Order: sequence, then C-alpha cells, then structure tokens
Amino acid sequence: YRSIALLANHRLLSTEDKTKEDAIDAKRSESAEPIESTFESIHKVLKDKSLSQLLSEASNEVQAIGSNTEDVTQWQVKQATATRDQTRHSVRPKTAPEDTTVVLFPGQGSQFVGMGYKVIDSPHVQHMFTIAKQILGYDLLDVCLNGPIEQLNRTQYSQPAIYVTSLAAVERLRETGSGDVESCVATAGFSVGELAALVFAGALSFEDGLRLVKIRAEAMQYATELVPSAMMTVFFNADARINFACNAAKEWCLRKEIEPEYAVCSVANYLFPHCKVIAGHEEAISFLQMNAKDFGIKRTKRLPVSGAFHTSLMAPAREVMREALKQIKLEVPLIPVHSNVDARVYNDVDSIRKKLAKQIVSAVRWEQILHTIYERPKDTKCPKTFECGPGNSLLSTLSMVHGIARKNARHIPV
Repeated sequence: YRSIALLANHRLLSTEDKTKEDAIDAKRSESAEPIESTFESIHKVLKDKSLSQLLSEASNEVQAIGSNTEDVTQWQVKQATATRDQTRHSVRPKTAPEDTTVVLFPGQGSQFVGMGYKVIDSPHVQHMFTIAKQILGYDLLDVCLNGPIEQLNRTQYSQPAIYVTSLAAVERLRETGSGDVESCVATAGFSVGELAALVFAGALSFEDGLRLVKIRAEAMQYATELVPSAMMTVFFNADARINFACNAAKEWCLRKEIEPEYAVCSVANYLFPHCKVIAGHEEAISFLQMNAKDFGIKRTKRLPVSGAFHTSLMAPAREVMREALKQIKLEVPLIPVHSNVDARVYNDVDSIRKKLAKQIVSAVRWEQILHTIYERPKDTKCPKTFECGPGNSLLSTLSMVHGIARKNARHIPV
C-alpha cells in the first residue's frame, strides 16, 4: 500500500523531484523482504484478561511491529509534507478534480455474514487472509463467509474483518486498472476504518495495521464487558435538545444508583444534519429510546455493536492503545488522511499516535470530515469517491452532507 501511496503522492510532486524519489524507491525495492517477514509471532485471542495483562501483552506484541520497515529518509518526509496543505483542509491539487479520487473506509456495524465472497478470487486478497490467519490465530475468512453473525458482531472479530475486507476492496479496485487508486488525493476511515486509511496512505504496513486492530479490538471488547452499554442512531428535529437529552439520561442512571463514572451518555458519531449516534450505559440508551419524543427525537435505531464506543466507557481500551502506539514505528502518510478526532489532516507521526488513542474515547466527527474534504467553490467539480469495504453506509451519509459529491461516488463491494 505504501507503493500505491507513493504513486498517488507523485501527482503532487514536480517532475524534477520525481526523479530523486524514483531512485529512492528503486533502492528500497532491491532490499525489500517478503511480506510474511514483518511479523514473528502469533497471539491467541484474549479472554477474560485484566487491564494490567492487556497492557503487558500489548507491549510485548508490538515490539516486533515495524521491525523490518526501512526508515523514511528526511528528504521524503520533507517532500511529503511540503507538497500538500497540512492544515484542517483537504489537499487541493492542480489536477482537475474530476481526475482525482477520494477513498473512504467504513467502520464497525457494516459487517455481514458473507463479506469477502466478492473479492476472495484475487490471489492478493487470498494472501491477505492467509497473513490475517497467522497474525490473529484463527481463520478470519471463515468467520467472514460463514459467521455466525453473533460471533461476527463481537468487536474482537468484526474489527479485523472490516479492516481486512476494506483493504481487499482497494485491491479489487486497483486490479481494474482504472488508475483510480493511484489518483487518490484524500482518504478517511470511520472509527476502525481510520487504521485502514492510514495503511492505504502508507503510514504503516498491512501487517502492522492488523496487529494494531487486533490489540484495539480485544481491548475494546474487554472494556465492553465491564459495563452494560450500547449505541443508538437518533434522527431528530431541528429544535431537538440532544445535549439536554444526554444529561437527562445520565441523571436517570444516577437515580438508578449506577456509579457516576459509568453513568455515561454522549454523542459518539456526528453523521449528517439532524442525525447522530449516541452511546453510553445501557440504562441511559434505554431511557432515551423510551422518551425520545420528549426530546425532539423522531426515530431511533440500535447499532449491532457490543459497547459504547467513542465514549469515556472505553478508557481502558484507550490506555492499551496508547501503550501500543508508543512502540510502533509509523511514517508520515503520503496521502492526506483526515483524523476522526478533529477532521484535520495528519501532519506528523506524533499526531497519529496521540489521536488514534484519543479517538477511542472521542466522538467521530464524520460530518465535519466530509465538509472538509468536499468543501470547494460553487460550480467546482468534486473528485470521484469510492467507499471500499462492507456495506455502503458512508455513501448514504455523503448524500446527506454533499449531494453533488455523492453523484460521482460508488461502492466497491466485498
């Protein structure tokens, strides 16, 4: 994926600079090792582990991450950051917008039994699932194709499944020979999809990304088992009082004698105007569901996830991810990647480490990301957009935020 990202980054470099980077790429290719050599051990799925054990095993597991990844030269880092605007806005290349692409990656909740069937005929995708089996310690492809759905919906299985099939969709798009992958000028991923976006952009390898997804998913699964919690999409009127509703739900939890630190209810995802995802303690979500109309909420829909992601209830998982990210070697993305935390483009490795950990307990600002990527003067064309992965929920969201961009977007199914 870093090679693909380099091709995309070349569109933003001058012809003179390309010659120098080509020489660097040639040298790197000569010393490249097989993809299997970037991981050394297989780790079993965590079961009933304490937080201290999770921290310890996460620390041990990531020691091998990136051990075979060559350092990026100072020249490459300088070029990667100097050739695009690393502020809150997406890149605006000189190339005509209609000749560029944006790639989006879905998050948890998009999984379904049978995912992977439409891409498994690719030898490269088969190889990805082989690597996944070695890293995860179980047959991920079998879980994707055959379920059962109860297993696939568990965080420790759904996150790796979405991550691998999303990048498999990129491979499917690349194999069409359309050049759309190499034309990418911006990318973003929803929740766990952000790790797929970073791999696609060349910030870390497929194997390293999967190791992080494994650690993240197991830590989040652990956190969900500490407190009964849930997530729910709410569709509301313009005069709805969402913050007031969340505070009322927290007060309800306190009246039920739930400990204050667990009496959580907050916005977890900003999707599009008049639609958000709220997460928190099970009692809080049930309270909102029963009293929705009193707060101007028109409709509610429970999500098929096992916990209150992107809330303070995920604090144990944040600590595990923070420890893992301290030891992993990352590189500056060669394609602008927009952070879930603030919609800004990552401009250095430190910000990736900080925000990936913070993301677990912070709201996903997806609506803001879409505005940032597609915001442009009136009558200016939008880039082509591809949603790579299971489901097409991100395109549905795009249609509610930027209808013009949605007209030139399509889903790459898995």
